[in-house]
Amino acid sequence: MPASMDPLNLLCLFSSLFSIFVFAFTADTINKTHSLADGQTLVSSGGNFELGFFTPGVSKYRYVGVWYRKIPVKTVIWVANRDAPLPDNSGSLNLTEQGILLLLDGSNEVVWSTNTSTSPKNPVAQLLDTGNLVVREADDENSDHCFWQGFDYPTDTLLPEMKMGLSLTTGWERHLTAWRSQDDPGKSDFTFRCDIQGYPQLILSDGYRELFRAGMWNGLRFTGTPPLKPNSIYSHELVIKKDEIYYRYHLLSSVVSRFTLTQNGVMQRYTWVDRSQQWMPYLTAPADDCDNSKLCGPYGSCNINNMPVCRCLVKFVPRSQVIWDSGDWSNGCDRKVPITDCRSKVGFLKYSGYKLPDTRNSWYDRTMTLNQCRDKCLNNCSCTAYSNLDVRNGGTGCLLWFDELVDMREVNENGQDIYIRMASSELDGDGGFSGTKRNIVIVILALFIGLLLAGLSLKLHLRKKKKKKSQMRIEGSIIPNTGQGYTEKSEKDDLELPSFDLATIASATNSFSINNKLGEGGYGPVYKGMLEGGQEIAVKRLSKHSSQGLDEFKNEVICIAKLQHRNLVKLLGCCIEGGEKMLIYEYLPNKSLDYFIFDQLQSRQLDWPKRFNIINGIARGVLYLHQDSRLRIIHRDLKASNILLDSEMNPKISDFGMARSFRGNETQANTSRVVGTHGYMAPEYVVDGLFSIKSDVFSFGVLVLEIISGKKNRGFFHPDHYLNLLGHAWRLFQEDRSMEMIEEPLRESSYLSEVMRSIHVGLLCVQRSPDDRPSMAAVVLMLGSDGALPEPKQPGFFTERNPLDVISSSTQDGSASANEITITLLSAR
Repeated sequence: MPASMDPLNLLCLFSSLFSIFVFAFTADTINKTHSLADGQTLVSSGGNFELGFFTPGVSKYRYVGVWYRKIPVKTVIWVANRDAPLPDNSGSLNLTEQGILLLLDGSNEVVWSTNTSTSPKNPVAQLLDTGNLVVREADDENSDHCFWQGFDYPTDTLLPEMKMGLSLTTGWERHLTAWRSQDDPGKSDFTFRCDIQGYPQLILSDGYRELFRAGMWNGLRFTGTPPLKPNSIYSHELVIKKDEIYYRYHLLSSVVSRFTLTQNGVMQRYTWVDRSQQWMPYLTAPADDCDNSKLCGPYGSCNINNMPVCRCLVKFVPRSQVIWDSGDWSNGCDRKVPITDCRSKVGFLKYSGYKLPDTRNSWYDRTMTLNQCRDKCLNNCSCTAYSNLDVRNGGTGCLLWFDELVDMREVNENGQDIYIRMASSELDGDGGFSGTKRNIVIVILALFIGLLLAGLSLKLHLRKKKKKKSQMRIEGSIIPNTGQGYTEKSEKDDLELPSFDLATIASATNSFSINNKLGEGGYGPVYKGMLEGGQEIAVKRLSKHSSQGLDEFKNEVICIAKLQHRNLVKLLGCCIEGGEKMLIYEYLPNKSLDYFIFDQLQSRQLDWPKRFNIINGIARGVLYLHQDSRLRIIHRDLKASNILLDSEMNPKISDFGMARSFRGNETQANTSRVVGTHGYMAPEYVVDGLFSIKSDVFSFGVLVLEIISGKKNRGFFHPDHYLNLLGHAWRLFQEDRSMEMIEEPLRESSYLSEVMRSIHVGLLCVQRSPDDRPSMAAVVLMLGSDGALPEPKQPGFFTERNPLDVISSSTQDGSASANEITITLLSAR
């Protein structure tokens, strides 16, 4: 349980109903004069719950926890020191004058503690009859407020009135984490949380692997859990407020019920049956194969009564029939009739009785009507589907999806309606061509068929002529120098890239308006644009005064034109016309990595799971470049500003203007033109011009340490020494103090061992000798496993600097989110 707590005056659920408590031996509370020793318990006034020391299963360790008192089968629902056990029974639970609970061992060393931002007057700790352990003021028994409460730190059990969600003011998240085993209540990788990306939904995960999604809340139930319907035992709700979003449930009878995430990663609701004297499962999830997250891929639907369970939605077909027939449905489906005009030749097809798709890339409004919702989706070409938000009272609210629809299943009468954007020819009712409407269209088409065909023929002729002219221009201007194993044929094949005309790009960017400008680097400015079909793009425009000129432009086209990987930015095409040279990329809405990690405010959006996902994504992208792409590519300019983030904060490596490619078994080269960014370049590259796949490994290691610390390597300042970030990390590692370099919000992370392992891997990557650094294949393996790691050697560029140089470097570095300019160093050879 983390040591830092929520601010003062957190709501203590129903505390006014349970204000009198009985201390099992000498007092009704824990205070500064009465502690709780092993063998003693604290009992709530109603006698439903008990707090004390316990040993789970066959473990030899002792823990402080809360359990049901009147149930003979000892069932622990909350553990204080789940990751800090006592070795024997000599511990005691104490309360300081500042209102801090301390768990001490036999040597009076602190094993576990709470913390509060404000000290209450005459504090006491009490156990409420809801099972909530609270710290409050002794004279404030009727108050609904407290200074600390155990309900803010759930373990594996969700009790009635306990919240599971996120405070939008403090950023504090409450979620369930399963025990490691029946004998170990420590945190495992299984978590169940309320995800607030897009429209909030409940998600079960095993580490970073999503196992189950409960579906969206529609006012009555979650669409993916049909058994969770109104009943006489409990009611539940998803609460969305300005300051917090959470899920909770209320008991409607005297039945004892609890919701638990088991050690096997299964969510189960239990009710206590007095007659049989045992807990009986009332609900289990995942319950069948169709509960497996995203089993059937995009636009696929699961039905447990079918064989096989996955089928494409009506009007959709498998993207690859061969792969689909093999039993691998993850690739999903596509529309039978593609949408060619997203506005005038589309409508919406109604699908009824479904678990609605993943809502992490969605938008919602709780006041709109369904017709207003339809119009809003129709007018946005990125909108793929819409639905009512709340099915009560005939349906209210609006939910829009802006991505492929994944994780759907047929749930019949407990499902919901969704309206999916389709080509008009595929519609059977409204929005389609049928009956009189169809006849009118046929007559009109017949009258003008000749004119249309003639116009189409002329247009195709002009387009073909223009494309040929453009291709000739590309082949005359963009083909790189030979000498790296290219042939004339391969050079032309490499340049099979869509060409955009200047008028189209100018229109998309509003004539390169300053309002559309996203930023500027050594290459030139980058603009946001939108094509006529509604696709958002990023346009990289070569500046006439750029230090990175035509050679870099050529190089980027050659290197990335045919690369396809989820962690590489996608190049859509180029524009070479009227003296302009532009590259057109997919648009990524979350800017670049440096915008987040080097800004104190923005960095709060990146918890450890997001940062670790970014680290792994970059590693997989670099591994693809080094090993799995059609050419072996060395990026040579990996840095935080060249890592872009999509809407789900997934990283994509960008800017291949400095990249070099190799054929066959080549892994190293020498250059007299050293390019890159100070702070990220490997020592052998800067000093001798030698670059290899291990140069990128060095840059990756710097990135890892920057992501973890939130500090730049270049310009790093510490009051105790004049080392750069690599030197600082190395010194802390040698002194076994690596935790000190972790950015403050991450120090309370439940993934601390994973953070420390990532620091270790980062130091292995920045070792001085290239031979000592691991390959990216080894890096990916080390990050994804928990095996022993080799000891790192001293990093490259591990030197102390003059204090004035540090201050100067720090000043030149600029603001945290500034884009670092790529530099070119010329060294005589």
